[in-house]
Amino acid sequence: MTQSTQELDTDDKRDEELERYAVLSAPADDLRSLVDLVAQVCEVPTAAINIISRDQQHQIATAGFDPSICAREDSMCAAVITEREPVVVADASLDPRFADNAFVTGAIGHVRFYASAPLVTPDGTTLGRLCVFDEVPRTLSAAQERALVILAHQVMDVLELRFRSRALEESLAQLTVVRDELRRSNQHLALFAGQVSHDLRSPLTAILAYAELMAAGPPVKVDPELGSMVEAVSEAGQRMNRMIDEMLDFALEGGRLDVQDTDLGHVFSLVLADLAPLIDETGGQVRVGQLPTVKADADMLYSVALNLVTNALKFARPGTSPRVEVTAARGDETWRVSVSDNGTGIPADRRDEVFGLFHRADERVAGHGIGLSTTRRLVEAHGGRVGADESSSGGAVVWFELPA
Repeated sequence: MTQSTQELDTDDKRDEELERYAVLSAPADDLRSLVDLVAQVCEVPTAAINIISRDQQHQIATAGFDPSICAREDSMCAAVITEREPVVVADASLDPRFADNAFVTGAIGHVRFYASAPLVTPDGTTLGRLCVFDEVPRTLSAAQERALVILAHQVMDVLELRFRSRALEESLAQLTVVRDELRRSNQHLALFAGQVSHDLRSPLTAILAYAELMAAGPPVKVDPELGSMVEAVSEAGQRMNRMIDEMLDFALEGGRLDVQDTDLGHVFSLVLADLAPLIDETGGQVRVGQLPTVKADADMLYSVALNLVTNALKFARPGTSPRVEVTAARGDETWRVSVSDNGTGIPADRRDEVFGLFHRADERVAGHGIGLSTTRRLVEAHGGRVGADESSSGGAVVWFELPA
């Protein structure tokens, strides 16, 4: 018999679901008790969970006989696979749907009584039927018919639980792989941080030593302006030294922060002091508004502020002096600190990408694409988030949020 397009579509969907649920490949130990129970409730000697594939009937769990596989055209359940209600037939030899069936005629069996309920997935695909049968005519009471339907639902619950458990196991396996990769990545990060710390500390130690020697020299002692410059170099070097220690600890300890009350106004004032040469060089102006005190790691936020203000000064429009404004706004549970500029801006389709490692907003500006990636990492370590928008002057607004 030629199947209609609709039947073929149903078979396609059924085959997909059978594979997804792994019905034909997984052990059926957890289903045998349900088959035994339905046989007892319906007072019949035999029962089966019959799964219908494109070409075959698979008895995945049975009571009263051994499971087997037969051709689909010989299956009684296949003949009523599209029925969504229970089917109860007192004598199959008198029913035109089953009279010529091999399980009825004696070619395979001598079934007379047949009853079944559909096994339907949550999305409406019928996988097969839970059936009970006997070689003598009989019928079911209303209570037995209800029990047949309920136990068919229980079969599907078991299959669904199997699927969910398998999906969970696969997810856990994937998470284990990700965890192991993260652990290796953190180990590499720790080694990298240690190497960078060593490589940076050597020239920094020399800078601090020379600053100390200069501070003790006669020219500096008699020239207050020169003395201020040497003091600024020394303080900036000390801050960098602390920042190197913090970064190394952050990498080695898996992201542990030294959280304390941190005045963001003071943090940005230190940044402006250290960036004074760049501000003078670019002819820039940086205005810092009223900023809050937050629970944070001060040295880590110094690095965040330094990256954002430096970028705002560097990504200026040709022939235009940079104008940078730092503001803060209170949300329901967060403080948002925004660094706005009048520079070249960040294209809308790249405002998330620029926070990735080695990504830069403008290839014409020197840099390695590490600053914003570091900013995101440090802010997220505080339980916050970062983002970028367009400023009112057409430049960029890069912001970060911290818990209030």
